[in-house]
Amino acid sequence: MVALSIVFVFLLALSRGESELDAKIPSPGEATQQEDPDLSLRGSCQPAPSCQKCILSHPSCAWCKQLNFTASGEAEARRCGRREELLARGCPLQELEEPRGWQDVLQDEPLSQGDRGEGATQLAPQRVRITLRPGETQQLRVRFLRAAGYPVDLYYLMDLSYSMKDDLERVRQLGHALLVQLQKVTDSVRIGFGSFVDKTVLPFVSTVPAKLRHPCPTRLEPCQPPFSFRHVLSLTDNAQDFEREVGRQSVSGNLDSPEGGFDAILQAALCQKQIGWRNVSRLLVFTSDDTFHTAGDGKLGGIFMPSDGHCHLDSNGLYSRSPEFDYPSVGQVAQALSAANIQPIFAVTSPTLPVYQELSKLIPKSAVGELSEDSSNVVQLIMDAYNSLSSTVTLEHSSLPPGVHISYESQCGGPEKTESEAGDRGQCKQVGINQTVNFWVTLQATSCLPQPHLLRLRALGFSEEVTVELHTVCDCNCSDTQLQAPYCSDGQGHLQCGVCSCVPGRLGRLCECSEAELSSPDLESGCRAPNGTGPLCSGKGRCQCGRCSCSGQSSGRLCECDDASCERHEGILCGGFGHCQCGVCHCHANRTGRACECSGDVDNCVSSEGGHCSGHGYCKCNRCQCTEGYYGALCDQCSGCKTPCETHRDCAECGAFGTGPLATNCSMACAHANVTLDLTPVLDDGWCKERTLDNKLFFFLVTNEAGGRVLLRVKPQEQGADHTQAVVLGCIGGIVAVGLVLVLAYRLSVEIYDRREYSRFEKERQQLNWKQDNNPLYKSAITTTINPRFQEADDPPF
Repeated sequence: MVALSIVFVFLLALSRGESELDAKIPSPGEATQQEDPDLSLRGSCQPAPSCQKCILSHPSCAWCKQLNFTASGEAEARRCGRREELLARGCPLQELEEPRGWQDVLQDEPLSQGDRGEGATQLAPQRVRITLRPGETQQLRVRFLRAAGYPVDLYYLMDLSYSMKDDLERVRQLGHALLVQLQKVTDSVRIGFGSFVDKTVLPFVSTVPAKLRHPCPTRLEPCQPPFSFRHVLSLTDNAQDFEREVGRQSVSGNLDSPEGGFDAILQAALCQKQIGWRNVSRLLVFTSDDTFHTAGDGKLGGIFMPSDGHCHLDSNGLYSRSPEFDYPSVGQVAQALSAANIQPIFAVTSPTLPVYQELSKLIPKSAVGELSEDSSNVVQLIMDAYNSLSSTVTLEHSSLPPGVHISYESQCGGPEKTESEAGDRGQCKQVGINQTVNFWVTLQATSCLPQPHLLRLRALGFSEEVTVELHTVCDCNCSDTQLQAPYCSDGQGHLQCGVCSCVPGRLGRLCECSEAELSSPDLESGCRAPNGTGPLCSGKGRCQCGRCSCSGQSSGRLCECDDASCERHEGILCGGFGHCQCGVCHCHANRTGRACECSGDVDNCVSSEGGHCSGHGYCKCNRCQCTEGYYGALCDQCSGCKTPCETHRDCAECGAFGTGPLATNCSMACAHANVTLDLTPVLDDGWCKERTLDNKLFFFLVTNEAGGRVLLRVKPQEQGADHTQAVVLGCIGGIVAVGLVLVLAYRLSVEIYDRREYSRFEKERQQLNWKQDNNPLYKSAITTTINPRFQEADDPPF
């Protein structure tokens, strides 16, 4: 069992990665929403040869169609620029061509406040047409109101492996109790039933004929043959039918722990006609006491063909082609449930609860609950999960066309908005009955759509949706279009958006010359410097009809000026507050600086007292530049310093009136101050006006109770010389001196002690009155023993 659990966790990790890919890339169109925007939409507005290319180059670009707007030699591409720049160059507002996106609400039925049932309107607007200019964003407000009593279809999908034997007895009495509980929150509820075991191939199920007929351990108990998935009862509002059909069921058996639940979930989502799903809130209750097989496990049984994503129920409600197709992946199951707008509730036992909690994170709007060992709490579990799911409103979109991006902001109850990342979904939790929430859907196109696209927004778990017709505006609608216009040299070209398009063989800004005249030396002389040297048109244009037609940002009679070489501020030429001419920024009114970066206004520098920057700085570019020691937007804050008013204010108050924080200790705390009262009327205004007299006196103006003015003079304490350095050096010298004295005293005491001990030793040595070579207390370690039977060598032998 432990080994199988380890293998399952590994397979779940693999399927999780696959599911994320499957769920996030359901179609080639939706994959484009994560791509980077078109490179042409980055940066600032640049010149373009036509109005169409101009508005597609950048969302800030506009086109001036005024006749003769460009100067002599200036390229027609200079008609393209930012709105402010073109207006500053003299283009009339009515001659600006600047198409913008817009939106039209085609259908907006009011939300059904207080209504109940299936007919309530919960999502608005219902149909919108949005036209996008590439690079520009449009924001759509979608409103959702949670109505009471919304209809519910609940399909109970049960694991009938042998380990669920006790649970089946509980489920047989489930129908009536479940209907009663659901009818408390909705007037229309239907329930259905289906069951699953596992694929009927080795190693998932024993293929021994006797075991296929009766897979249970004992032959005396009722047991049905194993199967992958069986649809038992279509959705009905009759509790007796539910209990009768479930009562006919009996458990089955398989070999391994994981079950074939994914096959059952996929078929329940795909076979909508057989199950009988209505277009209402759809709940699928999945009960099991073990984990599940996923994509790839079928190879253990010789099954290599992936699931084809189609319904395969036969006339008996059995998943007939289970042995042919592999188990579906997590991503495939999540996508099928989302497409069918089904909200799964996983009611599982505690050992497998963590696995299903991880699975729920990969399936939008799903819930997980802990099932008791005998399923006795299943009704309460379903009701808790239903209340949680129905109070969570999740807005998502269908697949996006290439080049269109989407993002959401959710306003769930207050005025604030909660942002979601681009390509994500909007979500509000704990939404109450008859409560309205708002979703702000932001759309942006980075390229033109070849044809209109229908985008659908829907709240998961509910049947309503918002249909958005997406269009793009990619061309100018100039009203001056004229064939063979007199303006173009008496019909030698066609006029469109202020520019002449010459007929074949004609050239020039106004089609004023023919191609045959281009080789004339006289014409080229008008494109060179007076001395006749240098390249034609300074190498920055071409000579046409004896005049230079400059390219890019060049201008001048000989294209000698570069109108793109001016200073930039925050990446914008001339800061966006002027136009560049011959490398010099010509700023708009009230703007200064090399890049027009400075504003001539001083509104942001005026302090409350009327002065600029509180008297502690100067105003530059409408911002205060503070002197050293001061900071803040108005230089009104000082790091580590106090004004005289702040320093002596409390002493002035307690000395004059006996009030304030120092009133109880004024004589000691303000001994340095000499406070006097002067009842002479003073015209100055304010609590404190500091003035210095001989660097000693400060004046404080205080309003007394009678409404008059009192003049207080505070003489600060005379400040002596600063002896800080001397004190610090003295402390350090004293510490060093004391240390040296202690070291010398210690060494002296040790020397005296050693000399006394040596003297005492010498004295005792001289007092000794005996002297021996051997120690009288020494005892030898050798013992001599005589053998009484030992004979000397000179004794005669016997």
